[in-house]
Amino acid sequence: MRTVAIVGATGAVGAEFGRVLERRRFPADRYVLLASRRSAGTSVEWLGRRETVRELTAELLRGVDLALFSAGASISREYAPAAAAAGTLVVDNSSAFRMDSGVPLVVPEVNPQAADAHRGIIANPNCSTIIMAVPLWPLHRANRVRRVVVSTYQAVSGAGARAMEELRTQTADVLAGRPPRREVFAHPCAFNVFSHNSAVGPDGLNLEETKLVAETRRIFDDPEFAVAPTCMRVPVLRAHLENLTIEFSRPIDEHAVREILAAAPGVCVVDDRAANHFPMPIEASGRDEVLVGRIRSDPTIPERRGIQLTCCGDQLLKGAALNAVQIAELVLARR
Repeated sequence: MRTVAIVGATGAVGAEFGRVLERRRFPADRYVLLASRRSAGTSVEWLGRRETVRELTAELLRGVDLALFSAGASISREYAPAAAAAGTLVVDNSSAFRMDSGVPLVVPEVNPQAADAHRGIIANPNCSTIIMAVPLWPLHRANRVRRVVVSTYQAVSGAGARAMEELRTQTADVLAGRPPRREVFAHPCAFNVFSHNSAVGPDGLNLEETKLVAETRRIFDDPEFAVAPTCMRVPVLRAHLENLTIEFSRPIDEHAVREILAAAPGVCVVDDRAANHFPMPIEASGRDEVLVGRIRSDPTIPERRGIQLTCCGDQLLKGAALNAVQIAELVLARR
């Protein structure tokens, strides 16, 4: 019997885990749905039936074969190590272990071999990192990237289910002529754009930007990989869009880039200039692939070594739940 625990089952990513596992026919015999004391007792739709969520305890993780964590870094630090020590494979969606040298940080399309070194815990990267890494990696392999400048336009789903509800509520408030009510974000998210809602360090980077740099370097196994990020929140529910300006080591043209990306796993090229149709959050939402388009040369980078493109991916899917499930599938397949 294969028992799978979902830690954070009442959250936005937790709910997405159920849909991904069902759609991909994950080989599980039993699921244990766990959450905080506040959410315990909640009834949720799970694999076509109603299930009651239980309060997370160490005892309920005993005997679990796989635990998918999406309940925040503090919960992961408290419960994941003991679960892993008892034989559970933990795939953690929080920031708790991403920069731990003893914990692999994995995007299956990029560095699947890293998962082989796990000691019970594998970290799921940050959503913005995954969405950039999936199309950037095959380009980097074909023609080494010297530097990438990335601007992200990040959906509110990255801040959880309450943030998504806040966007809906604030949109109704503004359209009704009422002041938007704020609980999750410091600034109104409806009809607004603001710097990512994470602490800004002394170097001027917010935490999301710092993660994007550090995690990309770990995944690409290149501690000097040059990333210049700017991360913003936009009034979109669940798909992040990112604009990349890439400087390559050797000359490259847009036709070669399209060919590389068309053959890349996890990528769908959406690049129709005649129709002015390129990646959009509304079309990326609910899709497993990262959409890539607006592929064009950057004449400001010498020697025809510059390319600009746009990528867009569902933050709750490839940016979170789907990538975690793919990691679990990868480990099971290798066993």
